[in-house]
Amino acid sequence: MNKKVAVIRGGRSKERDISLKTGKAVYKALKSKGVDVIALDPEEENFYQKLTDKDIDVAFIALHGRYGEDGTIQGLFEMMDIPYAGSGVLSSSLAMDKVVSKKIFKQEGILTPEFKVLNRESWKQQSQKLLSELKAEFNFPLVVKPALEGSSLGLSIIKKKENLAKAVDEAFEYDSEILIEKYIEGKEITVGILGNQDLVVLPIIEIKPKNGVYDFEAKYTKGMTEFIIPARLEEEIYNWAQEMANKAYKVLKCSGMARVDLIVSKEGKPYVLEVNTIPGMTETSLLPQAAKAAEIEFPDLVLKILEYAVE
Repeated sequence: MNKKVAVIRGGRSKERDISLKTGKAVYKALKSKGVDVIALDPEEENFYQKLTDKDIDVAFIALHGRYGEDGTIQGLFEMMDIPYAGSGVLSSSLAMDKVVSKKIFKQEGILTPEFKVLNRESWKQQSQKLLSELKAEFNFPLVVKPALEGSSLGLSIIKKKENLAKAVDEAFEYDSEILIEKYIEGKEITVGILGNQDLVVLPIIEIKPKNGVYDFEAKYTKGMTEFIIPARLEEEIYNWAQEMANKAYKVLKCSGMARVDLIVSKEGKPYVLEVNTIPGMTETSLLPQAAKAAEIEFPDLVLKILEYAVE
């Protein structure tokens, strides 16, 4: 690629450390391909000026979580007329907000677990009433998670009614709006997708956390999770899961790359949990693992994602 590339990593979200690792891996991959590349952090002084002074042709956004995955930084690059890897402002914002994206999934006939939304202010004013309603409406276990966080931050699986209030309080530490979601027992899987118009749906990865919950610890602690490629699913269910992921990618207007997380119930139904528009991008992250299973090596994957940005 004969262009000046800026890898944007770090940022101010709670996933900063993960972003720095992604940025380092992407930077190294591009260097290995002979690309003219620099690394910049939005938290650095004069970040905007550096973007201007360095004559950047295209950006690879390696920011996870808020201010990176939510459309914020994408809006800056739109204003600066700099192409960037990954989804646009609207798509990034829709995918980051689990409440909005799940409402869209339901509207579009995409299977997603039943859910209820709680607001922090309402919770403060009438927590006991809301608790009673939740306990009457849902069977346990339940999943509690913030609407706008990634990396499973603030996520809890609650098996006993007496633990629900504490989990809700903890989730509200991350966001002013949270999801109470029906727990679907089954296989956790993820589907990587590449492209803008002509999409490449990658082999499905089955995720098997040793503690039974794919939380922050299971995601980022070596040896805590087993990954099986391809996922152990019957052919019909495997194809159905890929179709659901593909549809979720399209209805949220994703581009470049994304990773769609699903759970396949014991009845064989694939439920979409969320779409990650800037998934982890170290060589051992899930999207690169899926790409490798499709015989796309990591440096080639990074280059391919950048090429989608300038199509």
